[in-house]
This record gives sequence, C-alpha cells and structure tokens, in this order.
Amino acid sequence: MKLRLAAAIALSMGMSPAFALNILLSNDDGLTSNIKALYDALKANGHDVIVSVPCSGQSGRGAAIVMYSTATIIADNDKTQIEAEGGCHNGAAAIGAPAVGPFTKAGYTGGDFHYVHGTPVMATMYGLDVLAPARWNKAPDLVLSGPNEGQNVGRVVVSSGTIGNAQFAAGRGVPAIALSAGTDTVDNTGLANPNSAIVAQLSVKLLKALQAKAGSGALLPAGVALNVNFPNAPTANVGWAFSRHGSYDLYNLKFKNTVPYGIGAGLPATASAEQSEDEAVVFKTKVAVTAMQVGFDHRPAGQQWLRLRLRDLLNQ
Repeated sequence: MKLRLAAAIALSMGMSPAFALNILLSNDDGLTSNIKALYDALKANGHDVIVSVPCSGQSGRGAAIVMYSTATIIADNDKTQIEAEGGCHNGAAAIGAPAVGPFTKAGYTGGDFHYVHGTPVMATMYGLDVLAPARWNKAPDLVLSGPNEGQNVGRVVVSSGTIGNAQFAAGRGVPAIALSAGTDTVDNTGLANPNSAIVAQLSVKLLKALQAKAGSGALLPAGVALNVNFPNAPTANVGWAFSRHGSYDLYNLKFKNTVPYGIGAGLPATASAEQSEDEAVVFKTKVAVTAMQVGFDHRPAGQQWLRLRLRDLLNQ
C-alpha cells in the first residue's frame, strides 16, 4: 500500500520513479551559476544529484590528472585564482580547508556539493571513486559535465576540461554528456543568471528525450558520449539540431609570440557548405548535439589499413 502511494505521489509530481537517475554533476569552472541552476533543475525533476567540481576555474586543462593540493588548499598551480578569492571559486571553500571535501559556503552545505583542488578530471574521479559509492554503493547512472561558461565546439574540444570529464566517465563505462553554454551565463555575484536557468531546463529536456527512447535500456550506447552546445542568449523554445565536431575551426587558436606570451586567435574562415552541420556553425542558432567517440581507437577500416600498411613489419 505504501509503495503504491509513493508511486502515485511521484507520478502526480510529473516524475516516474523508473526515470529518476543517480547523477554525478561536474564541470571545469567550479561553483558557477550554471552548475547551481542545473543542480536545481535536476533535483526538481526527481533525480538524486552529487556535485563534484574543481576548486578553481580550470578551463583548457583537458584530460589532465593533477592535484594542486594534496592535504589542504594552498595557492599553488592556480595561485592567482586562489589568492584573489581567498580559496575556491565563489567561496566554495577557503584557503586552509582540506584539499577535497564538501562546500563550506552557506546554502551549499547539505551534503550534495563537493570540490577537489585539482584538475576537472580529478573532480570527476573523486565523484566516481569516492562520492558515488558512498551515496549509492555503485557508479552513477549518468555523468553530466557542465554547463561550461563558453561553447566547446570543433577542434578546441581536445583541450576542454568539460569534454575531458565526459570522456573519462564514458571510458569507465558510465553514460556521459558534456554541456556547454555561452559566456553570457556567467554570474559570480548572485549565481543566478537567467540564461543559466534556461540552459538547465533545456538540459533536462534533452535528458527526458533520451530517457523516453531508452526505456529500461542503456541511456547511451557503449562507446558513445554526447557533446551538447547551447547558443548565446538561449530561449526556452530554441530548436535542436544534429551536429558533428567537423573541421570548421571557430576559435582558430594560435600561439601569441609577443609579451604576454600565450594564446592568440586568428579570424576563422567562412564556413563552407560541407561544414554546415559542424557544431561550431550549428550552435549559433540551435542547440547542437554531437555524438562523440569514446577513446582513441579508429574504426575497423582504419585498423585494417594499419595492419596492411605495416604487414611486413608486424609479421617479423
């Protein structure tokens, strides 16, 4: 009787118990308006959510696996960021706090929000290896990475911490989706950018569409992760489109060989007709959804090419 009552209550709230997932939420930006909005939206839809994010902003760290502090938070590899904010981004934890642990910021101390003073993948690893087993006694049903504060499209994805998280989780056999929004979602004052809320609702819409097709089966096929990019100034009724990483290089990054040395950018070429499905083109007007390969193995045709090309050498 109690089980039937609980099921009826869940359905009346618009949530099927079978569709409630255990979700690990990470990113490469730390505590942001985007991650707060997505956490709230997921919880409102009945999902159980653990947040595990890097202590400080870690854009461009890709798949790096580095701890910046191993005992307590100190200003080390990310010295400027840590010193400027007196600890983790947006007050998640202070200098001198443990190198990993729950947020100490007021309003985020309910046990769902955690940080790691290291690269994004270290935060995801902490969630998979420590937080998820402690909460669920198993791996999460899904890892969501993001939403990032800036789109991850085209060639830049190989350097993205947002993508690195999704690839790492998918490599562990956990369904994973990378989410990236525009830089117009930043709000380091109130953590309540209205664009963040729209992106969060769109992310939940995507999740519901995947769940509806998956039923009781796998949310994503083995070896497939998703890269999803939302347009700037998103609206609740924005369109969706299939996309691919493709060859259109939106950011056209170059090495800047003058002081201050570092990253520069050139003007990208005009996209060709063949590049119209490239996510760097699609995201400007619609939500771009791309299927990513997990890992680095080539398709069977590529494997066979290598076998034949090096046949004499390999048979020695």
